[in-house]
Amino acid sequence: MYLIARWTADAPRGAVTTFCAEHDISRKTFYELRKRATTDGEAAALQPRSRRPHTSPSRITDTTKDHALEVRAALEASGLDAGPLNVFDKMTAMGFEQVPSTASLARIFRQEGVAREEPRKRPRAAWRRFVYPAPNACWQLDTTEYVLTGGRTCVIFQLEDDHSRLAIASHVAWSENAEDAIIVFDKGVAAHGVPQRLLTDNGKALNPSRLGVIGRLVEHVSRLGVEPITGKPDKPTTQGKNERFHRTLFTCASAQAVPCAAGWAGTGRRRCCEAAGREERDGESPRGAVLGRFLPRF
Repeated sequence: MYLIARWTADAPRGAVTTFCAEHDISRKTFYELRKRATTDGEAAALQPRSRRPHTSPSRITDTTKDHALEVRAALEASGLDAGPLNVFDKMTAMGFEQVPSTASLARIFRQEGVAREEPRKRPRAAWRRFVYPAPNACWQLDTTEYVLTGGRTCVIFQLEDDHSRLAIASHVAWSENAEDAIIVFDKGVAAHGVPQRLLTDNGKALNPSRLGVIGRLVEHVSRLGVEPITGKPDKPTTQGKNERFHRTLFTCASAQAVPCAAGWAGTGRRRCCEAAGREERDGESPRGAVLGRFLPRF
């Protein structure tokens, strides 16, 4: 540095090139250090300078962070999944001038403490996806109980595509029975065609084949050329996608504040929490993806 700072202007031609080759530096670095030593002094020239750019046009502003947090809070209050994917698509649909990427949104939520981190739920083989290769290759049908405001318990049938996790159809009944299972399956067929397989548990209303009985739902789907299959007894993880869908349903249903059982059953049996049980409407999804962007169309 001393030699560069004291470099004479009348040095012979080629001296800079020779000096740079001997000290393994570029001519650009030589002249940059010489300029810095002249303007700031030799000691200052030796100190490393910040590589931060003078301007950051893509930097996320505090206003944008506030907008992202507000959108997330609104989605969560509506009973919809409020992850980075949904927040990104909602902000894009609302026409915000600056919309952070999903990775940036996830980082903002972690920094603000609004994201629920549950690393213990991460499976040990998280890099493996247990999924059928195409839509309609397999549907999952499962039921769950929901307690209404009036105290009465209803049963919700949820039909989901294994590949895309699309909510095929939902149906509310007062009990788990084969008649209503056939109703929800026929709803799905009318909307998306006939699947290759139907995966259920071993309940008597769904598929009691392991008990040596041919159920009505099994007979009905077999006539359509659908292969009815079941998981192992006492192994609900086989229907893990549908079990996860139940939680989405409960979150959405609780946010709707349905007053009583009459509001659900009224004129016939209505679907429970339409936002979680039907196809996504207006680009909004109660799940962690948006139809047409992450989920293949049928």
